[in-house]
Amino acid sequence: MVTVNFFSSPIGLGHITRDIAIKNNFQNITTNFVTGSGAAKILKKLEVQVDDVYNPPSFIVKNGTLQNPAKWLWNYYQYYKDCKNISHEILQKYNPRVVISDEDFASLSVAQKIKIPTILITDILETHFTKGLASLIEKKMNKSMFEIIKKCEVVILPEIGNSENNIQRVGPIVRRTDYTREQLREKFLFNKKTIVISIGGTDAGYFLIEKALDAIKKINQDIQVVLVSGPSVQKKYENVKNLGFVENLHEIIYAADVLISLAGKSTIDEANAYGTPAIFIPIKGHFEQEDNAREQGFVFEDIERLDKLIMSKLEEKRNQINTEGAKKAAKIIQSLIDNY
Repeated sequence: MVTVNFFSSPIGLGHITRDIAIKNNFQNITTNFVTGSGAAKILKKLEVQVDDVYNPPSFIVKNGTLQNPAKWLWNYYQYYKDCKNISHEILQKYNPRVVISDEDFASLSVAQKIKIPTILITDILETHFTKGLASLIEKKMNKSMFEIIKKCEVVILPEIGNSENNIQRVGPIVRRTDYTREQLREKFLFNKKTIVISIGGTDAGYFLIEKALDAIKKINQDIQVVLVSGPSVQKKYENVKNLGFVENLHEIIYAADVLISLAGKSTIDEANAYGTPAIFIPIKGHFEQEDNAREQGFVFEDIERLDKLIMSKLEEKRNQINTEGAKKAAKIIQSLIDNY
């Protein structure tokens, strides 16, 4: 049995959910995850081995808009330096044959210095958080990131497209379920038209809850509202079933009739794979979420017409899409490990 370290960024929950999808397709590989925050909580719920050691900086969001991205970038840089020290200790402890990273560049930097083969999973090849003077610092960080990317044995992108050099595009990476949609609806007690509101692992999406609930009140239909609020939002809402923090959002998405969510890539990929009509509202100023939402036909300003969008989505037909991204990614990783 081969041991690998899987360093998964805890900034958002999308990294760990797609990493779980890949891990579930491994054969004869013992995986130890290294992450923190909500990502570590999901793994613990699933009884997966994890070193819960990362404490990432939080985004500050006010009325749906990212505040002071330059300050967040500086905090991220300090976090990155801490992660390098932590990952060095982890690698000394486990001495893995291969290091797999989902957008945790600190572990890649350390592993490459001590000549451990590295695999990167990512959906971004550079960042665009800042403007003005702060963007000069971000450009330097992007340059360092690019150098790390070049040194990886393979870089796996969860998107459709051609592969080139060390970059392998495998298509969307999503978790699978062994249940039918009808079984899941019975399991979750979804017994009428069901709208799921999901905001991820932090309170950054709190603004979306309030706007979505106000929009749903305008709709004259018998609708069941289910909230996946994560660990940070404790407020109770009238006539809303709040599931809090869950480890199986993909199954809840599959069972839902409509999803309203922030624009994280993994959530988008799971909704598309399971054919659930969805509305994706990005955090304004968060370049990655804005790009993701735009690809799905949404912008931040759509938050002001949620009622019309919801009505449209309630009438939309489901269009389930088969994706083999997780299997393809696991096969690439398995092949590389077998060669070392």
